[in-house]
Amino acid sequence: MSSELRTRAIVGAILIFVALGALFAGGFLFWLLLVVAGVLMQGEWGDLTSATPENRKLAMFAVSVPLAILCPVAAGVSWLAFGLMAAAFFFVALIGRSVRLALGVPYIVLPVMALLYLRAQVPPNPSGLLLTLWALALVWATDIGAYFAGRSIGGPKLAPRISPSKTWSGLGGGVLAALLVGFLLYRFAGLPVQLAAASGLLAVAAQLGDLLESWMKRRAGVKDSGTLLPGHGGVMDRLDGVVAAAPLAAICYMMLALP
Repeated sequence: MSSELRTRAIVGAILIFVALGALFAGGFLFWLLLVVAGVLMQGEWGDLTSATPENRKLAMFAVSVPLAILCPVAAGVSWLAFGLMAAAFFFVALIGRSVRLALGVPYIVLPVMALLYLRAQVPPNPSGLLLTLWALALVWATDIGAYFAGRSIGGPKLAPRISPSKTWSGLGGGVLAALLVGFLLYRFAGLPVQLAAASGLLAVAAQLGDLLESWMKRRAGVKDSGTLLPGHGGVMDRLDGVVAAAPLAAICYMMLALP
C-alpha cells in the first residue's frame, strides 16, 4: 500500500469513527459536528467562487447564524431556521455583492437541517438514528459501489467535461450498492420498505452532488475544495454527496413513511 493510500485510509477511518460517534450520541454533539463541517464548507465554497478573503469570512459568519439556531437547545429545525437561512442568503448577496457566494448558504444549511430533522425522529417512526444512518450509509455505499464498478467495468463516461473519471457503469454500481444497503436496513433494522426502495433515487442525487462540486472545482481550476483532510482534500470533497442526498432523504421520509 502506497503512503498516500495509507494516509487516505487512516484519515477516512477517523472520519467515519467521528461521524458515527456523533450520530449515535445525537443531540448537541451531532449538531456541533454538523455546524463545524458547515462553517468549514462555507469557507471552501468561498474559495471555489473566488470570493475575496473579507467576503469569505462574511459568508462564514452569516451561515453560522441559521446553523446556530438549529441547536437542539435553541429553536431546532423550525420555520425560524428557514427564515434566518433566507436572511443570511440575502445578506451575503447584498453585502458581499455575489449571488454565487450567497448560494453556499442554502447549499450548507438545507442538508444540515435535513440530517437534524431525521435524527430527531423518535420510535416507532422509525428511530432517528436508523433514518440518519440510512441517509448517510447509502451515500457511502454509492461512493464505494461507483468506484469499484467504474474501475472494473469502465465504459462510456458519465460527464466527461465535468469529471472524466466517472462512468455510467459507476453510476449503476453506486445505485445497486445503495439499494443493497437500503434493503439490508429494511430486513434487519426495520427501515420502511418505501425508503429502502427510494435508496436508488438518493444514490443518483448523491452522484449529482458530486458532479456539481466537480464542476465548481473545474471552473475554479483546482483539484480539491481544500487541504484540511490529508488524502481526501476538503470537507466539501467528503460531503458533496450528502449535501444532495440528505434533503431528498428527508422529503422521502415525509412523503413515503411519516406516520
